Amino acid sequence: MTDRRRFLRNAVLAMGGAALAGCDAISQSDTGAKVLDSAEGVTRRVQRLLSPSTALAKEFTEADISPVFKANGSTLPDTPEYQALMRDHFAGYRLDVGGLVARPAQFSLDALRALGTRTQITRHDCVEGWSVIGKWTGTPLGAVLDHVQPRPDARYVVFHCFDHIEEDTPYYESIDLTEARHPQTLLAYALNDATLPVANGAPLRLRVERQLGYKHAKYLRRIELVDSFARIGEGRGGYWEDNGYEWYAGI
Repeated sequence: MTDRRRFLRNAVLAMGGAALAGCDAISQSDTGAKVLDSAEGVTRRVQRLLSPSTALAKEFTEADISPVFKANGSTLPDTPEYQALMRDHFAGYRLDVGGLVARPAQFSLDALRALGTRTQITRHDCVEGWSVIGKWTGTPLGAVLDHVQPRPDARYVVFHCFDHIEEDTPYYESIDLTEARHPQTLLAYALNDATLPVANGAPLRLRVERQLGYKHAKYLRRIELVDSFARIGEGRGGYWEDNGYEWYAGI
């Protein structure tokens, strides 16, 4: 683990006070890690009972839209591939979708639009404690999955991004297939009736409205369906999860 990553992880854990620090101490052993993973699984199952897979996040009216949609996380990826796409106004952008699917595919933004669109006005809740309301337009992720046909052993959808939080660590996130097929889970290319700004994730970002903001991956490069996180990052399902956050961030 790099010094920067260790610092980030310790900062996250410190926010939880002594109780969370105790959990971190437990997590240093194999047994402790299994206990914490089990506890998160229980939390996720309880939340699923309280908010079943068909439950919708609250949607708002045009009058509720925030004057400014604050950008979270990275605001301008400096990777050469992204910079080249941005200079070309993303004309050459293609989203790769593969992994455990029957029909791997690449999608331009126009090809995504052809699969169907949805517009929703929802609230973005950041783990830092702030919220904003925005109007999102995009393609339901479920429509993309229908096109590529997940294999029976696929369990999770992993989002690989153009931005690097650390020099050698591309951002990534993941959700399960249930959340991926939720009607409000979008691959969004427009915010407030305008092309998605770079600071907010252009050309394409994830909207997973029933979870906290760090799950809403920006600057999507490719999508991979997998049966396990074991070979991705540090095996926890996301960049921030690798640094101490919970994988299931239900609101």
